Amino acid sequence: MHISPDSIVLWRVGPVALNATIFCTWLVMGLLLLISWLVTRRLRVEPPLSRWQNFLEALVSYMRDQVAEITQQEPARYLPFLGTLFLFISLSNLLAPVPVYEPPTASLSTAAALAICVFFAVPIYGVTRRGVFGYLKHYVQPTPLMLPFTVIGELSRTLALAVRLFGNMMSGTMIAGILLVVAPLLVPVLMEALGLLIGQIQAYIFAVLAAVYIASGTRADRQAPTSQEQSQGGS
Repeated sequence: MHISPDSIVLWRVGPVALNATIFCTWLVMGLLLLISWLVTRRLRVEPPLSRWQNFLEALVSYMRDQVAEITQQEPARYLPFLGTLFLFISLSNLLAPVPVYEPPTASLSTAAALAICVFFAVPIYGVTRRGVFGYLKHYVQPTPLMLPFTVIGELSRTLALAVRLFGNMMSGTMIAGILLVVAPLLVPVLMEALGLLIGQIQAYIFAVLAAVYIASGTRADRQAPTSQEQSQGGS
């Protein structure tokens, strides 16, 4: 039993090695591209709609509603990033029962890379929405003494994102392996179902936390109402 897919080397030439983490990551990305192309190549505006298009529209609508509810903002600007995070983690975990496949999310390097993407997405979205000074201002509120604590807080939540995803996926794999040794005839089906459920929950939690962090960085300060708004409110 391997603790991490990083330790499974599939191909090596000198110092260059291809491990299961990299290979399975490319596999998931390729599957996402293929599925996206197959589903969207024959989109229709009028009925009858294909089952795949109905499923795609339902999934996108659900993600839009979730992003809008969490951020309290227009979800269109955040949906591509957050939706990609969710779909990548979800599909990575969903393929776990496939023989010889190793979920890349069970690797700390993959979990850290996803968390770093969120770490940089927060200031990028924040600066885009609030401007450079408007975004940086929250680092020194309510007092400049909070600057080091705010920086430490952002670094620690990035670490927490990576460790949470990696820890849950790795522990699930180890527990499944132990139970398969103890009760090989009864446990496999239940453990596979439980593992799939946990994987989808982890994908949802990761995407939700990313949305929360982005929302905290893009939330604009409450502004005073304009004269037009005042006149409308008084009328």
